[in-house]
Amino acid sequence: MARMSDEPARWSQATIYPDMWVDPDDDPRDSEGASPDGELATLLDFLTGYRMTLRMKCEGLDAEQLARRSVPPSTMSLLGLVRHLAEVERDWRNWISDAEPLPKLYGERDADFNGVVAEQAEVDAAYSDLAREQAATDAALAGHPDLSERLGKDRTSVRELMVHRIEEYARHCGHADLLRECVDGRVGQ
Repeated sequence: MARMSDEPARWSQATIYPDMWVDPDDDPRDSEGASPDGELATLLDFLTGYRMTLRMKCEGLDAEQLARRSVPPSTMSLLGLVRHLAEVERDWRNWISDAEPLPKLYGERDADFNGVVAEQAEVDAAYSDLAREQAATDAALAGHPDLSERLGKDRTSVRELMVHRIEEYARHCGHADLLRECVDGRVGQ
């Protein structure tokens, strides 16, 4: 069992607000000006922000730190989250397609978490997978700007899928907050 002295000290890179990840002027998620107009633009803005947050929570860590399972007995790790989100991006395309489902990226159920290896090549591959799958899902949905349109075998609305995407990233960004704090003590929104 870890003693209090064995745990990383809590810290933040922010100097203005100690509960923030970075200072507002350094936060790439902050944009000046009015928020987007319209429902679709708002949903895409939130999705972009959560995607960026996940990457920020992983920045500055090496392969071992990214692969570390910080909350035993969970198999969850920051690298596992990156792999999991690549997997679900791919699966969301299955939701909107009438074609045969795309195969899983990492194999059997939970292999996205269970198959994590602390090697830089695996980290690079996971980020590449995530970028590719995000772009493919974004492209597939770009042809369906009507949020009420129903797609795929289950007739899922574009709105439902967009909200689910935001929910999935937001939930896992919460996990990433805790995982990162366990790895090196860094905290913040």
